[in-house]
Amino acid sequence: MNRNKSFVLLTTLVILLVTLACAVNIGGEPGISDARTAFDEKGDSPTSVFAPADDFYVVAHASNLPAGTVITAKWYALNVEGTDPNTPFYESTLDIDEDFSGDFYFQLTNSDLWPVGDYRVDLYLDDTLGQSVEFSVSE
Repeated sequence: MNRNKSFVLLTTLVILLVTLACAVNIGGEPGISDARTAFDEKGDSPTSVFAPADDFYVVAHASNLPAGTVITAKWYALNVEGTDPNTPFYESTLDIDEDFSGDFYFQLTNSDLWPVGDYRVDLYLDDTLGQSVEFSVSE
């Protein structure tokens, strides 16, 4: 009989510990992962090389963002003829109105052709750098 009580107690303790461990993993720190440049807003066609006439997309996954978070995309020309190295050239923001976890994207278009060269986009959560993605434009 003592053996059965010990088994039940041990089983209950294991279930409780597993439940607590799962609860800890539900929340977590806000973050950005899986950032990539792509030909589309879903990121189904990832690329690191664009043509001069292409639109740029950066797609990423956000986790555990509280309402009020601002995601910022800062675009830089790293090595582009006619510009100084590491020149910022565009910035856009996405305001998170309610708690959010999921994919998001930014799109950048140009009425002219993009100059050939190397570029980077930095993704920030509020003022903290989340991820950076480098890409290029080639003819």
